[in-house]
Amino acid sequence: MKSYVLTVSCPSTRGIVAAISGYLAEQGCNIVDSSQFDDLDTGQFFMRVSFISEEGAAQAKIEQGFTPVAERFGMNWNLYDAAKREKVLLMVSRFGHCLNDLLYRWKIGALPIEIVGVVSNHFDYQKVVVNHDIPFHHIPVTKANKPEAEARIMDLVEQTGTELIVLARYMQILSDQMCQKMSGKIINIHHSFLPSFKGANPYKQAFERGVKLIGATAHYVTADLDEGPIIEQDVARITHAQSADDYVSIGRDVESQVLARAIHAHIHHRTFINGNRTVVFPASPGSYASERMG
Repeated sequence: MKSYVLTVSCPSTRGIVAAISGYLAEQGCNIVDSSQFDDLDTGQFFMRVSFISEEGAAQAKIEQGFTPVAERFGMNWNLYDAAKREKVLLMVSRFGHCLNDLLYRWKIGALPIEIVGVVSNHFDYQKVVVNHDIPFHHIPVTKANKPEAEARIMDLVEQTGTELIVLARYMQILSDQMCQKMSGKIINIHHSFLPSFKGANPYKQAFERGVKLIGATAHYVTADLDEGPIIEQDVARITHAQSADDYVSIGRDVESQVLARAIHAHIHHRTFINGNRTVVFPASPGSYASERMG
């Protein structure tokens, strides 16, 4: 048997679900999980279908037969081999909590991805990365060499077949050109104090203002800094008894968890960009274990 995931977005109309399920049934496929959303504001329809081909039909054959169905409804669609691990390039600067968390999840099989390399503008985590048998690429960035540095990163993306870039606290602003070229393929993580507390030490600012909630946001990167479509968020409650250092520690924990969940949703094709927002289908009961191990 072969497992696949079909993702569909198109203008909302009658008969879409029936056409998809009918086609899969004709091909001897069994639907394991299905999620759908009809956006009444935009008139767009989104659907994710996980299914098994009991006859082991090749992906190309299923795609070829589905094309007329897709054309009839004006679908943007993709068919994925559920066993294939997405190629991910991690990028980090000097805060390593997200990187270390992702490496651990990857190592124990909780995050089924293929890490093709780690890029950093510093050497702080070279040893950690190399000890995991992952290629480390030091690409320094200055105001003078920024275009050349990005060109090196994009060359690396091409050479490794990178499908997703994860900014695991990479503290450099990407150019509009790179954001547009990799649209929907770059995920960033940051604290959720923006725009109230900007600058190098937002947790200290939050502490001084007596903030009672610390949060983190993972989003797709766009040319609008830190304003891309949000994939995942979370918060942690704190009290007056906690110090500025506690704020930092708690904030890093939340950032790590939120980033991992956002990547998990993306690599299992549960995210759809819907204008300035996203549609994110949750992992259904019973499906998370199979997704976890790829």
